[in-house]
Parts: sequence; C-alpha cells; structure tokens
Amino acid sequence: MFQSLIDVILPVFLVIGAGYSVTRAGFFNQSHIDGLMRFTQSFAIPCLLFRAIASLDLQASFDPRLLASFYTGAALCFIAGMAGARLIFKRDWEDAVVIGFCCLFSNSVLLGLPITERAYGADNLTGNYAIIAFHSPFCYGVGITVMEVIRNRGNGGTKMVGSVLSAMFKNVLILGIALGFIANLTGLVMPKVVDDALDLVIRAALPGALFALGGVLVQYRPEGDMRTILYVCCISLMVHPTLVWLFGKTLALPQDLFRSAVLNASMAPGFNAYIFANMYGRAKRVAASSVLMATGASILSVWLWLTVLG
Repeated sequence: MFQSLIDVILPVFLVIGAGYSVTRAGFFNQSHIDGLMRFTQSFAIPCLLFRAIASLDLQASFDPRLLASFYTGAALCFIAGMAGARLIFKRDWEDAVVIGFCCLFSNSVLLGLPITERAYGADNLTGNYAIIAFHSPFCYGVGITVMEVIRNRGNGGTKMVGSVLSAMFKNVLILGIALGFIANLTGLVMPKVVDDALDLVIRAALPGALFALGGVLVQYRPEGDMRTILYVCCISLMVHPTLVWLFGKTLALPQDLFRSAVLNASMAPGFNAYIFANMYGRAKRVAASSVLMATGASILSVWLWLTVLG
C-alpha cells in the first residue's frame, strides 16, 4: 500500500508544495496567488461543477444512504467541535461555532476530487459530485444559522433567514451547482464549441486551485491555540471518516459511493473554514492554522484511509 502514497497522494501534495515553495521564495507574491485563487474558485471550479452536475445520472448519483452517511457524520462533528470548544477550551459561543464549522467543512473539491480520481479513476467520482452538490449549502446553512441564532439570541428571525440566504446565494460554487441542476433537469445540450471551451477551463481548475492553495497557506502560522487546533485536526481527519465508515456499512452503501464518502470525510478542513471565520471575525487563528496543519497531516491520514479502504 506504500505505492498508493506515491501514486495517488504525493502528486497532489507536490502541486500544493510547489505553490507554497515558490510563494515563500518570493517568485509569486500574494496578489498573484489571490488572482489565481479567484480564477479557480470563482470561475474554473464553478464551471467544473456545472459540467459535472449537468451530466450526472441524478437517479443513480443521489443515493439517500450516501448523503445520510456523509452529512450525519458531518453534523455530529460540528456538534463535537462546538461542544469541545465551549466545554473543554472555554471559548465563547461565537468562537465555538467557528471551531465547529472547521470540523464540519471537509475540502471535498480541492483535495477530495483529485485524490479520489487518482485512487479510483475518473469514472468513480459520482459519489464525490453528489456530496459536493450539497456541501456548501449544507455547511454554510448549518454554520450561518447557528451563528445567527446565537448572535441574535433567538430574536430577529427575518434578519437571520436573510443572512443565511444572502451568504449562500453569493457563493459562486452554489450558483454553478444550481445551474448544473437546471441544465440536467431541462435536458439542455450545449453547442460543441461551448463544451470544448468549458473543457479547456476545467482542465486548469484543480491544478490551478491546488497550486494557489499552497500559496495561500504561506500566510498562516500554526501559533497559539495549539490544543484547539489539534482537536480540530483529530475530528476532521479521523472522527468524521470513522463515523461515515460506520454509517455507510450500516446502510450497506455500494462500494464506489462508500469509498467516495469515506475519502471525502477524511479530507482536511477546506479554505472555506477560514472564510467563515473571517466573515464573523472569530477564531481566525484557529481556522487558518487548522487548515494549514490538517492539510499537511492529511498526507498520512489519507494514506491510512486508502489502505483501510483497499
């Protein structure tokens, strides 16, 4: 199984490492990385998700057992993260919500897609795309709703709903997914020239995003709050995939969907964890450092889960 570390995992992290190294060395500055991240996150990846959702066999893809396994595990990790932050580390409730969100949001696009594709092939990404279709709406919906309830202490229901919907529908990943569903359900067939152009953009999406992720991580240092950061890493990399494994086995999830669910659950917190922390100005150091440390640690943890999955 050592070969899976070399063939599947290391190429992905070498691209991240290249972005980190050249940015740290000064060949790329932060404005270059910000521009590349904006291109990938706001255009190329939404195009990838649009194409993927538009061409999915919805009946075969959206197995309720898959979504129940993955998102029940995610919700329990959110609760564990929030409870741990409050009860063990004595953080206030707003910080606790952000820390819970870090435990909730797996990097299913930038890490989950390329690693699953390299491990099992492009034809075995059906489960990944089904998870991704609900990922941002579910995670932002949970995180923003709980945060707004706590901030308003149960008052201002209209304002709370407005905040949730505004944050979700300003997210271009969600818009790309929504347009993909519209194209799928209406049977829209794109002209070949448009499809070829989309293909060119999509090829740049994941490599560019991985390189930019490495550049972004240069900004952050794992300093302070180390016990809290390690707690987040443990829940993200070990507890979430363990829960999904148990739920998937109990529900007799088909093998291809089971592997996608467990692998996606084993990914480090996504950069959206820091975006959420920045939205509310809470626990930003924990969020940024958790993304950095868990991304590095996931080289070994993902190898472990690939070995377990066979």
